[in-house]
Amino acid sequence: MTDPARTRVKRTEPWRQRLIRSLLYGRNVDRTAKARARVGFVILAFVAIYAVIGGRLVMFATGSDSHGARRSAAQDAIATARPDIVDRNGEILATDVKAPSLFAEPRRIIDKDEAIELLTATLPDLDTGEVRERLSGRKGFVWLKREITPSQQQEIHRLGIPGIGFLRENKRVYPTGNEVAHLIGLVNIDNQGIAGMEKWLDTNGLADLHRAGFATDRLQRPVELSVDLRVEHALRDELLKAKEKFHAKAASGLVSNVRTGEIVAMVSVPDFDPNNPREAHDPDRINRLTTGVYEMGSTFKAFTLAMALDSGKVDLNSMWDARGPLHYGKFTIHDDHALGRMINMKEVFYYSSNVGAARIAMSQGVEAHKAFLRKLGQLDRLRTELPESASPLVPKHWSELNTVTIAFGHGLSVAPLQAVMGIDALVNGGYLIPPTFLKRTEQEAMAMAKRVIKPETSEKMRFLMRLNAEIGTAKKADVKGYYIGGKTGTAEKVINGHYAKKRVLNAFTAILPADNPRYQLLIMLDEPQPLKETFGFITSGWNAVPTGGNVIARIAPLLGIEPRFDLPPSERLILAASRGTQ
Repeated sequence: MTDPARTRVKRTEPWRQRLIRSLLYGRNVDRTAKARARVGFVILAFVAIYAVIGGRLVMFATGSDSHGARRSAAQDAIATARPDIVDRNGEILATDVKAPSLFAEPRRIIDKDEAIELLTATLPDLDTGEVRERLSGRKGFVWLKREITPSQQQEIHRLGIPGIGFLRENKRVYPTGNEVAHLIGLVNIDNQGIAGMEKWLDTNGLADLHRAGFATDRLQRPVELSVDLRVEHALRDELLKAKEKFHAKAASGLVSNVRTGEIVAMVSVPDFDPNNPREAHDPDRINRLTTGVYEMGSTFKAFTLAMALDSGKVDLNSMWDARGPLHYGKFTIHDDHALGRMINMKEVFYYSSNVGAARIAMSQGVEAHKAFLRKLGQLDRLRTELPESASPLVPKHWSELNTVTIAFGHGLSVAPLQAVMGIDALVNGGYLIPPTFLKRTEQEAMAMAKRVIKPETSEKMRFLMRLNAEIGTAKKADVKGYYIGGKTGTAEKVINGHYAKKRVLNAFTAILPADNPRYQLLIMLDEPQPLKETFGFITSGWNAVPTGGNVIARIAPLLGIEPRFDLPPSERLILAASRGTQ
């Protein structure tokens, strides 16, 4: 018999509930089965909820900060990878190596006092207070020491301290040490360039690649510089010898390719080891060739004579009054070796006459003098790849007296590199080419070159420089077979507003070979002292010039310049190619 009441209930139950019940429990299921199904469903729901919560807690406890920080730190380490820097022959000057760095996860450290004691015992240079402060915070990741040694890493690993770990970072190393320090520069602890070509890399795209995540080891090609490490070594070696021999305060020099503007070598001592960045902060270790500005002394007479010759108003046989000192107001200009007679243009150069140079400049006028020096890049700041560059010290009110003194290298201070750029233009046929520390072809150089003097003026300047090596102040640098030309300069230094006769900055610039120049060499000695062999003299011809000769003897073969003997004198070899100079 069917229970009428139950039948009425079934009939009154909405069809939606009947469908759901039928799907969940099936038909004709008793209450016990229903209860078990409901309890099982609730249990499964709670298990799922607690599994999600537990999983999230585990992620936050073990991975949220620490793994995120590790990932971030690892990405930073990869991002600071830098390209190798090589010389023009492929020799490595700077490269990256992997070095372990020590980090901590303060939240995971169980006994912080014990951890601090063990770590500072293993790494004595760690500051206990600083380590305690870092470990006391709530950060998930803190650096404790960057760039530790593999042996230190092993010792700390054996301690087994929870929450202490290691990350491998890029560390910049410089295999050549001091050799190219001022050129290469250095990086900071984060492998970011802070000086020299390293800084140039960051300011010319590398930093952008870092931020974009593309500056990885595999995506970077070596950066090729114009420097030749062999020439650099020879130049530095001779400068160190000269600095010691003449008890000089400092010594510097560079080699420039006059046809391309490439800097083949650049040395300024005392220098520093970029592997030991602390040395770089010593103010006595600046790069004197780009960061310092100096009165270049009689080397500037080359500009004065070139200006006059290029004007067409004078020639090599034009005469100048050197019978006595030149009086200008309360100032008196005199020659170190007074000739007491009229002298021609050639004698002004190889006798290095201050009076003659002053009269030549006066004959051209103040405005012409300023315009010529500006055209040759001597009055404006020189910009190269190196960030460290100084602006020249130019007279605010350029009077005729300024022209008189600047004519022989006093009263205008320039960076030695920009003086080299100007001399290059005087001897390479008349083209001003911006210097560069990157490899450059002659075609690339000519595309940016600017003609500043006539070809025949350049020919005459080469003749004068060769003549000076034959019979003038550059004789001690005339290495047989290389047909060099040169000009000396001795500038008294300004001390407390006055020129000090006993404290000089000597310069010697040489070109080789003089009949068809390929390279220019600059040597500078700061405050050389008199020696017995120099007969008490401290002028350039007694110290900078012989130093230049020693350098030329060593670097000429490296530069591919073959010696040539029994060459005719400059009158016949060089002047024969120039018209209207006899």
